[in-house]
Amino acid sequence: MKGYIQHGRLQVAEVLDSFINTQALPGTQVEPAAFWQGFEALLIDLTPQNKALLEKRDSLQAQIDSYHKANRSAGGDEYLSFLQEIGYLQPQPEQVTATTQNVDPEIATMAGPQLVVPINNARYALNAANARWGSLYDALYGTDVISNEGGAEAGKSYNPARGAKVIAKSKEWLDVMLPLANGSHANVSGYELQNSQLVARLDTGETTSLKAPEQYVGYQGSTSAPTSLFFCHNGLHFELQIDANDPIGSSDPACVKDIVLEAALTTIMDCEDSVAAVDAEDKTLVYANWLGLMKGDLSLTMEKNGRKITRAMQQDKQFISAADPGQTITLSGRSLMFVRNVGHLMTNDAILLDGEPVYEGIMDGVITALIGKHDVLGNGKYKNSQKGSIYIVKPKMHGPEEVAFTDTLFGRIESILGLPTDTLKMGIMDEERRTSINLKACIGAASSRVAFINTGFLDRTGDEIHTSMYAGPFAPKGDLKAMPWIQAYEKANVVTGLQCGLSGRAQIGKGMWAIPDQMANMMEAKVGHPKSGANTAWVPSPTAATLHSLHYHDIDVFGIQREMGNTHYDGTKEILTIPLLGDTASLTDTQIQREVDNNVQGILGYVVRWVHQGIGCSKVPDINNVGLMEDRATLRISSQHLANWLVHGIISEQQVMQSLETMASLVDKQNEGDPDYLPMTPNVSQSFGFQAAKALIFEGVSQPNGYTEPLLHQKRREMKAAM
Repeated sequence: MKGYIQHGRLQVAEVLDSFINTQALPGTQVEPAAFWQGFEALLIDLTPQNKALLEKRDSLQAQIDSYHKANRSAGGDEYLSFLQEIGYLQPQPEQVTATTQNVDPEIATMAGPQLVVPINNARYALNAANARWGSLYDALYGTDVISNEGGAEAGKSYNPARGAKVIAKSKEWLDVMLPLANGSHANVSGYELQNSQLVARLDTGETTSLKAPEQYVGYQGSTSAPTSLFFCHNGLHFELQIDANDPIGSSDPACVKDIVLEAALTTIMDCEDSVAAVDAEDKTLVYANWLGLMKGDLSLTMEKNGRKITRAMQQDKQFISAADPGQTITLSGRSLMFVRNVGHLMTNDAILLDGEPVYEGIMDGVITALIGKHDVLGNGKYKNSQKGSIYIVKPKMHGPEEVAFTDTLFGRIESILGLPTDTLKMGIMDEERRTSINLKACIGAASSRVAFINTGFLDRTGDEIHTSMYAGPFAPKGDLKAMPWIQAYEKANVVTGLQCGLSGRAQIGKGMWAIPDQMANMMEAKVGHPKSGANTAWVPSPTAATLHSLHYHDIDVFGIQREMGNTHYDGTKEILTIPLLGDTASLTDTQIQREVDNNVQGILGYVVRWVHQGIGCSKVPDINNVGLMEDRATLRISSQHLANWLVHGIISEQQVMQSLETMASLVDKQNEGDPDYLPMTPNVSQSFGFQAAKALIFEGVSQPNGYTEPLLHQKRREMKAAM
């Protein structure tokens, strides 16, 4: 076939074939012929299984639709019995114990923030990889955690009043996390090392030690003039940087120029929801960036403030041990990286089997694992996993059969690549209802691989709406977050993970804070995640990771997990209580229109960038011009919500069309400062982005499980062809 290279029954797009043969395979100890033969055999065997799993999704959905159309109960024992009868709700196994081995401490025994970034954006990927360490001074100074009161506004030049607030707040934090035996860090005029112990000199002339001397773990520089002091609290490190010649350090009595925190312990490099990758060219870029991250040579030259700078991956941090001055301790300079593959649904014509596009999730698994082997073999500049593991997050799996299929897939990949059994670790995203109510069985289906489970409001709600589309109209989006089903889902996820022995073996995670410009609100809200027993949670930026890390210093997550160890909570009935509107008369016309406009504006704002510019994740202004980090999960919930209200007559097609046209003008205006933006108006009928948004709403009922990918991919490919 033109543009493809033949490998047996496979046809591989030239650009991808060249990348795999000339860049990905060399150095992996895998011969090209054996690789392609193994890949072909895997696809021949597993493609029918993948297809059958998707057919089962459709069959279950059709039965649930028929149940609700017959006006039968939308909750309670009758509904549970029905779900059990059709195999949607499966018998819960009595005992499941995770046996995962060789899991890195960042995942297993440490608690801290997690970033999720589109892997096709090298700048975002590098920023995330380097977000293992973050400046507390910068994070406070540049965000609304520090108020503007008292002339402390942030401007183009440094504001000493704001800087003073930052330093005062930072030293208050030190007093709590690194208390002195006497006095306050605000009154320290210098830090000294005496007999391998830290001594603080106070402005009164007195000296004092740390209240917990074991927190001091080492230093850089010399004992007489240390340039950095390293400490540990709740398993997280932080660094006091000392420099009398620095503009900040010179104004500080103790010459402290910054406090640097261990922040984003882990990052998910995403091939899925935050990425617009629809063909061989796009997928090759995705894989090339993953290879650069695994080999440690990904870099980017860019212009900033009129000068060129090159971004690359950060080196490790080293310091002299306090316990043994003859020993040097090394801490990773980079976030430990997962890679998130796509789910089971989509196909991609980057590779064809007998002329048909292959399942993209299978393709992702094989190629990202191949690339990950470079790290296992130590081929790169740095090590990602010190334990020799490759971490793959698998999203959008529906129930234990699909998890078992992924386990089989991973085993076959290990065989092709010559990797030891269970090298490939699995992240199970609890974001589909059939997984939520069968989570224990899902963990059991990958008990030797599971290294991560998490919750996510957006995708989980999108699936909730689509699954129960005909049960009745759903409550407004804002109300859904406070209803019993979501609280039960969040709690059951943590309790189930702990019951299955994930503490000390895996991450139990929570979802994203989506408003990157509201860090003060994030600090108030997101403290609930470590308090729930989750040892990681998603944040939208490296700055947010630095700030959120303060929560993990403050809260002993593993102590909470130990306290929760004997908690028994099922929550199935609450999770399966469908969050319907109830009395439709409770909503005024104004409230209904506001909900429609809010959903439509959010859909258009995201879709137009995805389809027209190939941007899979970005900060998108909402209807009130508040910037929100959005990806396909956002789109799924909004489009399904409108589709549900259309089904039940809460709104009309005419009302939605009018909102689409009005909001298209608003979104165009919001983006008029972007030179690469392609407006939808005035000819919305000619706009691929507008037509995609329209289809997502009006065809939402027929989309498989309410997913947005099929329509987005179709319209993006049409857009690329037109360009």
